[in-house]
Amino acid sequence: MKKKMVVGIFFGALLVYLSVRGINFQDVADGFKNIQYGYVIAVLIALILMQALRSWRWGVILSPLEKVDQLSLFSVTSVGFLAIVAIPARLGELARPYLITNKSQIRMTAAIGSVLVERVFDCLTILFIFVFALFFTPLPPWLILTGTILFLITLCIFTTMIFMILKRDVSLSALNSLFKKLPDKYMVKLNHLFHQFIDGFKIITDVKLLILLTVLSALIWLIDAAAIYFMFLAFGFTLPFAAPFVVMIILMIGITIPTAPGFVGNWHYSCILGLSLFGIPKTDAFTFSVIFHFVSIGIVIVLGLLFLPFNKFSFADLKQ
Repeated sequence: MKKKMVVGIFFGALLVYLSVRGINFQDVADGFKNIQYGYVIAVLIALILMQALRSWRWGVILSPLEKVDQLSLFSVTSVGFLAIVAIPARLGELARPYLITNKSQIRMTAAIGSVLVERVFDCLTILFIFVFALFFTPLPPWLILTGTILFLITLCIFTTMIFMILKRDVSLSALNSLFKKLPDKYMVKLNHLFHQFIDGFKIITDVKLLILLTVLSALIWLIDAAAIYFMFLAFGFTLPFAAPFVVMIILMIGITIPTAPGFVGNWHYSCILGLSLFGIPKTDAFTFSVIFHFVSIGIVIVLGLLFLPFNKFSFADLKQ
């Protein structure tokens, strides 16, 4: 865990260097003066709405296990995302599953399974938007290749999840074969945990909930693209219709890389990379990345701190 944190911080520092290399900081300071901050308020509203939709969607995923009230879900989601941005190498991803076990009868492994479902639908939604963007703007080969690889990986994971929930006995048999040399007491424990983990996928067998999950996922990422569009307006960028979607896709790919706390480095570099495809100068793109990062991470921190007194946990809890 410590090695992951060190590697994440080092990689984040490298991306910070690449982001600021060749930047004239006086031009950055001048750029701050020209921002139309009224549009930034629209960005804040969009980001809060995204958080609410995320908590609602998670409740839908968990509903086959237990119905959790929306206030608890929003509270846990807010603190969970605070942990994600505060703890390096994305180790904070464990916070939400841990916290929801304190507010429900849902087991930790099942909660982790539900988060995996959430992430898979995030990836599938973003990749469908990626395909949509291809019809409106030419994209570089490296981005198309990356998107294709991510789609294949996500499709494999989703197919595996469907198989595991529909063919639980076969999956359990495969697990037993894989760990057959372990003592019986460990095998019993593994089987128990494996069953709980698969329980997190139960929504896949409910067509109505699956449709609702798909609609909510689409709404979340369309609102995210709208937030980026409002940021374009704040900076006076006149860009094609597909631009916010392309920047969003590159940004989402960038922040999946485990780096420093708050996605410092990979967030900024991803924004610069995305905007460069539409001819935005590096200095303007860097200024954009700083403000967008400050607003996006700032709202996560504010919401997380607001609900933190009701969802206490420690780093030792996550390690355990």
